Amino acid sequence: SSPAGAGRAVPLRILLTGPTGQVGSALLDTLPSLGEVVPLDRAQLDLADFDSIRKAVRQVRPQLIVNAAAYTAVDQAEKEPALAHRINAEGPAVLAEEAAKLGVLLMHFSTDYVFDGEKPSPYLETDETNPLNAYGRSKRAGERAIQASGCRHLIFRTGWVYAATGNNFMLTMLRLAREGKPLRVVADQRGAPTSSAMIAKATADVLNKSGGQEGLYHMTAAGSTTWHGFACAIFEQAGLNAQATPIASSAYPAPARRPRNSVLDNGRLAGHGIRLPSWEEGLRDVLLHTRP
Repeated sequence: SSPAGAGRAVPLRILLTGPTGQVGSALLDTLPSLGEVVPLDRAQLDLADFDSIRKAVRQVRPQLIVNAAAYTAVDQAEKEPALAHRINAEGPAVLAEEAAKLGVLLMHFSTDYVFDGEKPSPYLETDETNPLNAYGRSKRAGERAIQASGCRHLIFRTGWVYAATGNNFMLTMLRLAREGKPLRVVADQRGAPTSSAMIAKATADVLNKSGGQEGLYHMTAAGSTTWHGFACAIFEQAGLNAQATPIASSAYPAPARRPRNSVLDNGRLAGHGIRLPSWEEGLRDVLLHTRP
């Protein structure tokens, strides 16, 4: 049967954490096709407050838990590693514990930053992890906690996430280009820019498929580029006459080290008939929904 239980007559009750974030708000568009979504924001379920997690899950009694909440401020996490770990590892461990008690599936999102980026080819789910920063370490600890909990789970590693709203690279580039600022963009880190809309659609597709397997999957847009390549594509597709100078990571020092290679191999997901569009196609789609 599918992870969510195929052939069900009763619509699922789905508890969704982080409904105001990039991925969470996109999931509000796709999850209702599967059942009743109960979105709980931080005031109602705070991953840093374990009692609030237990209370929320026990009140909702969901048949599926989708955790789209996370501590995602990569550079800030270097200053607040304990808080990042609490929200990204310990909170999900409590969610997993509650999911195990209810016998329901926990779906959780992780990151390309669990890898150190030294591998020359795309990363497989089975490759050794070696996070370079506190954020990556906290997310890896979250994966491990969920896997160790014994709960039914789906973990999707994604990366370079952006959307038409929120705070992300695409919106920053559009704003700076329109302000006519000279732009210098890192050209020696490679990944697959993946829109939250794409992630949300693929997530619903996985749940809708019968014969889906649980476990850990990579889920990113097809293809890859550099941050500089992504910036140039943003300007071109948005019809902006802006230039970006390619620079080395060393010329743009940030508190958190980033992996040079963030490209993930999506073959395992493709084996279940789920393929995300190319990053270029994803960008076109998001720009159509972005207010100028």
